[in-house]
Amino acid sequence: MDQKLIEGGTDGGAALMPHPDVAPSTGGIAAGVLMCVMSMSCIQFGSALSAPIINAYGPAGATWLRLVFASVALAIIVRPKIMSYSRSQWLGVLALGTVSALMTTAFFSAIARIPLGLAVAIEFLGPLLVATLGFGLSRQLLWPIFAAIGVLLLAYDGEEWVGNLPGILFAIGAGAGWACYILLTKKVGNAFQGLEGLSMSLLVAAVVSTPFGFASAASHLTGFGLLEIAGLALLVPLLPYVLEMVALRRMPTSSFGILMSLEPAIGAFAGFIILSQPMTPSQMFGTALVVSASIGATIFAAKG
Repeated sequence: MDQKLIEGGTDGGAALMPHPDVAPSTGGIAAGVLMCVMSMSCIQFGSALSAPIINAYGPAGATWLRLVFASVALAIIVRPKIMSYSRSQWLGVLALGTVSALMTTAFFSAIARIPLGLAVAIEFLGPLLVATLGFGLSRQLLWPIFAAIGVLLLAYDGEEWVGNLPGILFAIGAGAGWACYILLTKKVGNAFQGLEGLSMSLLVAAVVSTPFGFASAASHLTGFGLLEIAGLALLVPLLPYVLEMVALRRMPTSSFGILMSLEPAIGAFAGFIILSQPMTPSQMFGTALVVSASIGATIFAAKG
């Protein structure tokens, strides 16, 4: 994916701000690649590790708790000037925060019902379409078609369909949310300085998710559970943002976009390691198709 469009990540786990193109240092590219891989790993393994929390508090409750911890921690660091923002700035963060909350809830609802690798692959169709159409590449719809075939292969293990309809619909909803999230990101990033847009959108997301999340989680909260959620809030979204911000200063944005295309594969690997979700050869090939489609869209977008 081209980084100029795909600033976000699964469940709001990646950067919310567009980053400037900075001439990369040759000696720092390897470190940038490592940071990018670490960021994706944080996002996907963080999602896999969230499974017990989702089971305990429900998707809405898990979303709310993680957003509350992440937003408060970042607000303490950034100290956004809440009273100084214009109407257009507020509209931007309100829209982005709302989309972030709904996207994360939909994604958590999906991985509670279908394998993580399948959920990530379906969700990835949203940004893939944005990357394809956003650069005027309407004739390059071959890439989304390849990705869709890959998703179908992922959804069948050779004996039966592994996904259920509600889980697939939630993943599609998360993909639609991710596409909207990408389009809103640039506006918010241009309207704020530093991390203020990120901080404000996370605060809005936490508030938006409160009515449903509090009702789902309040009666099940424990001290250990709160510590666990606080740790996961650090793993996603705060740490990935820092890693990506530093990585983009060390490598070309086109290279970053290609690396981000590996996210469905990392999601499938995380599901296998953490959640014991095995994959057949055909499902591995399906994952490879999704990754290849993303890389192809990124390369053609860079050329266009």
